[in-house]
Amino acid sequence: MMDFLVLTIISNGDAYGYQISQMLRGVSNAKDSTLYPILKRLQENGYVYAYDQPFQGRNRKYYRITETGLRYQRQLLKEWRLHQEAIEEIIQGGSQT
Repeated sequence: MMDFLVLTIISNGDAYGYQISQMLRGVSNAKDSTLYPILKRLQENGYVYAYDQPFQGRNRKYYRITETGLRYQRQLLKEWRLHQEAIEEIIQGGSQT
């Protein structure tokens, strides 16, 4: 789930760690310290590219999604939609197997 959320945020435009963590804050109670290992793994898997950009006298690390990352994000989106449908069926009192 976190991979999907992080990739979706980055797919909407390059973002830096703190910015991503603030966007996730409303939907996840994960600590900021869990985000950076996720970003590192996404980078190691070729899903995101990291680059530094100067900001107020310091460098800020930004993340950009790659084509491979976009494909992975679309795959995760399909899985999320199937999950949503299954939950919705339960909520609506759907068929019991």
